Amino acid sequence: MQRRNFMKMAGLLATVPALKGIASPTLSEAEEKAIFEWRIYTLPTENADLDTFYRDVLIPAYNRKKITVGAFAPYQKTESIQRFYLFVYPNLLTYHKVKLDIWKDAGFRKEAQPFYDTSAVSPVYSGFETFLCEAFDRVPQLIAPDKSRTLFEFRNYKSPNEEANQRKVKMFNADEIAVFDQVGIHSVCYGEVLAGPRMPSLIYLTWYKDEASRNEAWRKFSAHPDWNRIRALPEYAHTATDNRNLLLSPLPYSQI
Repeated sequence: MQRRNFMKMAGLLATVPALKGIASPTLSEAEEKAIFEWRIYTLPTENADLDTFYRDVLIPAYNRKKITVGAFAPYQKTESIQRFYLFVYPNLLTYHKVKLDIWKDAGFRKEAQPFYDTSAVSPVYSGFETFLCEAFDRVPQLIAPDKSRTLFEFRNYKSPNEEANQRKVKMFNADEIAVFDQVGIHSVCYGEVLAGPRMPSLIYLTWYKDEASRNEAWRKFSAHPDWNRIRALPEYAHTATDNRNLLLSPLPYSQI
C-alpha cells in the first residue's frame, strides 16, 4: 500500500516541471509588453500643490528609475478638477521593482516629506483611481507623440464580461488600430486593464495636432469601409457597453 502511494506521488511530481512551463510565461515574454499605470486624481479645489509635487519631486524620482511619466488635465472644464498621470514601465517586472525601490530612494523621501506632511493635515486631493494595464500585442510599447500635439483622447471601454473584453482587445489588435493609422487617429498606447475600478475594461490614448484634426480623423474613421465592415462582424458584437471618453491637454511638465 505504501509503495503504491509512493509511486503515485512520484508520478505526480514528475509532471510539475512540465505544467509549470506551460502555465508560466518566460522572462523574455514578460519583457515584451509595456505596463501602463494610470493615476486619475480628483481635487476638491484648484490647487497647484499636486502639480508642483509631480513636476519637482515625483517625476524626477521616477526618471531616475528610467520611467517616463505623462501629465494631463481635462481639455475642457468639467464639474470636477482632475489630473491624469501615465507611468510607462517597460515590463511587469520593472513595475514591481520600481514600486518597491521608490520608497528606498533617500533623495525622494527627503524631498517628498514636506508634501506628505502638509497634505496629511490638509488633503490636496479627495482620492485617486489607479488602472494597471498591459500593452496590446499590436502596440507592445508606447509610441511617443509628435511635438506638435496639443490634444489627447483618453478612452476607457468597459465590457459586460471577461470574454467580451477579450474579443474587444482582439478587435483592436486584428482590425481597428489599422484603420486608426489610415485616418489620422495617432496611437500612443493601448492596454488591457489588469486591475482597476472599472472591470473588465481596456484603456487607450491617442493624440492630435488640434481639435479640428481630431474631429476630421474621427469623421474619416466613421465613414471608412473597413470600420463599417468590422463593426458588423458577429464576433465583435456586444464587446463594449460602457464607454468613458475624455479629451485631455498635456500639462507643461508632461513627458508624453
